[in-house]
Amino acid sequence: MTTATTDPNDPASTGREHVPERPNRLGIEGIEFIEYTTSRPQALGQVLEAMGFRPVARHRSREVTLYRQGGMNLVVNASTDEARPGAAASEQPVISAVALRVRNALAAHTRCLDLGAWAVPSHAQAMELHIPAIHGPGGSRFYFVDRWREFSIYDIDFTPIPSVDPHPPALAGLGYFGVVQYIGADRSIDWITYFERMFDFHLLPDEERFGILPKGKLMRSPCGSFLWQLIEPEIGQEWEDAVPESLQRIGLGAPDVEQAVQVLKGRGVEFVESNRLHPDDRGALTRNVLGTVAFELVHTL
Repeated sequence: MTTATTDPNDPASTGREHVPERPNRLGIEGIEFIEYTTSRPQALGQVLEAMGFRPVARHRSREVTLYRQGGMNLVVNASTDEARPGAAASEQPVISAVALRVRNALAAHTRCLDLGAWAVPSHAQAMELHIPAIHGPGGSRFYFVDRWREFSIYDIDFTPIPSVDPHPPALAGLGYFGVVQYIGADRSIDWITYFERMFDFHLLPDEERFGILPKGKLMRSPCGSFLWQLIEPEIGQEWEDAVPESLQRIGLGAPDVEQAVQVLKGRGVEFVESNRLHPDDRGALTRNVLGTVAFELVHTL
């Protein structure tokens, strides 16, 4: 008589339902950087520094500054190059690009073009890297980056700021949690299909929510390292009052939201506190500054 053994990797032997591995055909491995475009880089820089970001490098030929904390890179673009997305007619900053870490940037770009994406023409100057990109919502861009380990894109295009720590630690363990995108009325299905088809994101059930702003639809990246939130206008909101389709704000994950809130309050950051919305252990929302800049804190395990 023999004794049966249980293989923990065999669903049949454990009684667990087999969950197939989700496709990740672009080889997405997280967010490399998020870019703001603004005509007021110093004012935006003050906001970012209060949030814990530090300027660590400047572009060699453009008015572009790299901010960083922990594993997060954030680019402030004040270049007058008309080929880059601008901050519309106002002086308010806009989230103009999200760069995705991928296995092979050229292959990822080519696949997206084959699926119907619109290419962004390259305007890289001599000795600058060409980073392939496609058009995103509201004039934004999705970049594809395959250099972020030992050698990164910043080693070529940026000059380090002297006497500055190139890798400042993250405040209270902050890291990129996701991006919030505002979309048009009745456009959820269109954008869900776009992210599923283009990037292999998958839709989360409505009951699976994070933070204190449970609106819209949530999608998870195929690598599982960040989320994408799609929010339609409020029911009954007049069309002229609705926010145009755009990348609206950045979500930051924190292992202890209350601790992060206290640390940031000590640095002068103000949070939304009302009967409907106030910081708690699930999440918090910073007050909007410069007309468009807000960060959402979300509890992460």
